[in-house]
Amino acid sequence: MPRSGMRFAWWKRKADGKLAMFSSTITPKGQTTLPKPVREALGVRAGDRVRYVILDSEIRVLPVRPVGCLFGALKHDGPPVTPEDMEHAIAEGTCEG
Repeated sequence: MPRSGMRFAWWKRKADGKLAMFSSTITPKGQTTLPKPVREALGVRAGDRVRYVILDSEIRVLPVRPVGCLFGALKHDGPPVTPEDMEHAIAEGTCEG
């Protein structure tokens, strides 16, 4: 269990390919402030959410993006497709076996 006053270290790869390291202190309430270069690297600001992913002996901090950010991520170069067209394509795909 973390002790109060525990410090986290943050690494960031600089433009020259080297890693930069940042640290912050954990308060007695378990809070910490992400250093400005870390916030900038993640593209987050006050009020944004982050997700912590534990992988073996390291923790990754990822920005949480709203689903709306995905709009337009997949491009379709053809004409608009109706829900009926989609249902038909799905039915054909399941019949091809």
